[in-house]
Amino acid sequence: MKRLIFGLLVCGAVLMGSCGGRQERAPKNVILIVGDGMGVAQVYASVVAERGNNSAFLRFPYTGFSRTYSLNKYRTDSSAGGTALTTGRKVDNYHVNWGPDSSRYQTIFDDAVTHGQSTGFVVTSDVLDATPASTYGHVPYRKMYDTLSLQLAQCDHTVMVGGGYKYFLPENRKDGLAPLDTLAARGCTVVRSLDSLLAFDGQRVAGLLYDGDPLTAPDRGDVLRPAAMKAISMLNRNPKGFAMMIEGSQIDWACHNNDSAYLRAELADFEVMLHAVLDWAEQDGNTLVVVTADHETGGLTLPDGDIEQGLNTPRFHWGSHTGCMVPVFAYGPGAERFSGIQENTDIPQKIRALMGW
Repeated sequence: MKRLIFGLLVCGAVLMGSCGGRQERAPKNVILIVGDGMGVAQVYASVVAERGNNSAFLRFPYTGFSRTYSLNKYRTDSSAGGTALTTGRKVDNYHVNWGPDSSRYQTIFDDAVTHGQSTGFVVTSDVLDATPASTYGHVPYRKMYDTLSLQLAQCDHTVMVGGGYKYFLPENRKDGLAPLDTLAARGCTVVRSLDSLLAFDGQRVAGLLYDGDPLTAPDRGDVLRPAAMKAISMLNRNPKGFAMMIEGSQIDWACHNNDSAYLRAELADFEVMLHAVLDWAEQDGNTLVVVTADHETGGLTLPDGDIEQGLNTPRFHWGSHTGCMVPVFAYGPGAERFSGIQENTDIPQKIRALMGW
């Protein structure tokens, strides 16, 4: 009897263990995808626009929610939201990986580099915007662009793609420095077009594809998907694995503007990228994909629509962020850990545990 009880206790204590279960498998790679400002209504607007059954969001086997408040505000901004998702720490609004005692918080991308893995990001904002900055920066104010551009130039990312070329030129800086020279000295090639990025065959690249912010989805064309897949192909050269972030940055901007046509285009662009990433992850079999948002923007509701026609009747309630929970979607090894209601800071901590960092 004692042996039986002991055996049952061991069985219950081992997660997916040998007593009839399957051992949990650790991912080799992780792709964190952020829809900036993307709450539940934005996701469902995208599902409806894809006529209900074609949305990439429906391909995720595990879903949950994230609580987004910052250290000092009910409504987070993108820098505190991004910091929570990359470090597992709450910070004040406008801080990027910067604690209240001026401490610099380590990110999951720092962890990956420490373990010999490659890192990078692809965004539809400029590369110094709050969310991409949370992958490499440490500043007490998110608009310290001169500092952030130097920190980006000195970081260990293998691939960085977005806008913001002007911030790297001495004539546009208060300090007169040239981060472009720092990038070159650290073996990073700067390319200025999508075609040049896709043709690049070197080791490290900064795709500064626009002088300032990238164009909006209808005008910039199919950039996010091919840029993200190029980044994945580069990062995947590392046999030890990789960690990367992809952001649909302008979902947030469309909601700030209360512009439903703009939002529809950005969500459609996000869907195309999501399908491509999931197709790759399914084939790879060793990649964890986590999709979430830093916050909701616009207080969007959908009082009416037509799923068969792919039509929504959106209604925005104001032009800023809200404090609502946002959805979390997960696919791949360890995806089941991301279900339920969680703090935004739980997401990188779960990634760390799964990746063995």
